[in-house]
Amino acid sequence: MDDRLTGRQVPDDTTDDDPPRVAIVGDGAADAAAGDEQAGAAAGQAGAAARANPGGSDTGAPAKPVDDASGGPAADPEESASGADDATPGKSRSHRSLWRELPVLVVLALVIALLIKTFVVQAFFIPSGSMENTLEINDKILVNKLVYHFRSIQPGDIIVFDGAGSWNPAPPPSRPSSNPIVRAYDATLDPLFHSIVGVFGTAPGQTDYIKRVIGVPGDKVFCCNAQGLVTINGVPLQERSYLFPGEAPSDAPAGYSGRFNITVPPGRLWVMGDNRAVSDDSRLRQNDPGHGTVPENEVIGRAFMIVWPPSRWRILGIPSTFLQHGITASAAAAPLLPLASGFAFAVPLTWVQRRLRGRLRRRTRAPGG
Repeated sequence: MDDRLTGRQVPDDTTDDDPPRVAIVGDGAADAAAGDEQAGAAAGQAGAAARANPGGSDTGAPAKPVDDASGGPAADPEESASGADDATPGKSRSHRSLWRELPVLVVLALVIALLIKTFVVQAFFIPSGSMENTLEINDKILVNKLVYHFRSIQPGDIIVFDGAGSWNPAPPPSRPSSNPIVRAYDATLDPLFHSIVGVFGTAPGQTDYIKRVIGVPGDKVFCCNAQGLVTINGVPLQERSYLFPGEAPSDAPAGYSGRFNITVPPGRLWVMGDNRAVSDDSRLRQNDPGHGTVPENEVIGRAFMIVWPPSRWRILGIPSTFLQHGITASAAAAPLLPLASGFAFAVPLTWVQRRLRGRLRRRTRAPGG
């Protein structure tokens, strides 16, 4: 059989100018018909795909993003989800880092506060009225524990001191416990807990007192001269500015005499309260060891500021009457020393605080944070 394609003209509604169309006959025509059927099936499948994908994109290639209302290309949802997943781990890492550093910062702040309380400044609450109106009940004061490493105690200073062994009997020696756990607790945790409580301000203990220094070693203190005034080395004190209103310098608690005449022994101090009518001070302790004086080495520090309540905030300076010639020669510079030492320690502590705050801010502003 001849496999060659043969053809014949087929009449059509065409003009004379149109070329004649040729119809395929024979075996070649059958093959062409099969090709048309396959093309039709492919077209049907393409139409079904178009109906399933209204955006008009081919399922085999990614669709082109459609512009959003602002005129820019719309964000690809897959890319947005991927970006969110990338940001989440960074944010969680930043939060975990902050929580890990927070306990370290708290412990560091507590250690610094304990060091300051132990060696520099300690806060006390006033429990009684023996120093009114200079110090009132529940006033919170700061006591400078460093100042007497730079200068001697001066008349007019307000001091906190431990009266154990002078005004109070020395505590009996305690026998250590046979339990090693109790001994370890007494030697470590118990002092630590008391120190932590002391950071926030405590009332003076049962053997701690707060009084004003009247005489220092070698001073002759006397009450009273013909005008009813206390004298130091013969120099009369004008005490009206700090004594409780209406009281005389010689006033004393009921049953006690406000009179005294003593030369302060070496290493000792003569102290009195500003509220003379109620103050338990050196005048009432003249039958005790030291004849009412207290050891200089038991002084905890100098009260130099009232910090609470805010309405009572002020610096506790030395009254001008103690600056008279014949009482003390170096007291003129004394009011500035606590303030200067406070600034000396405040500057480095403020620098450390700023560094820590800056580090925290940088971590919170880190990418993904």
